[in-house]
Amino acid sequence: MAFRRSRRDRLIGGVCGGLAEWLGWTPTRVRVLYVLVSVLSAAFPGTLVYIVLWIVVPSE
Repeated sequence: MAFRRSRRDRLIGGVCGGLAEWLGWTPTRVRVLYVLVSVLSAAFPGTLVYIVLWIVVPSE
């Protein structure tokens, strides 16, 4: 199974929802982990990674 952006579990771009499906986790767990990592890394790198994944990862 390939990593794809989710069309069902999306709030902004579907990146966290797609990552959750790929990992077999809940979307909430991935989003909370993403926010924690972003806050601990001064928010900018996390936002940049999200935008790059939104552009690069195909939609399902």
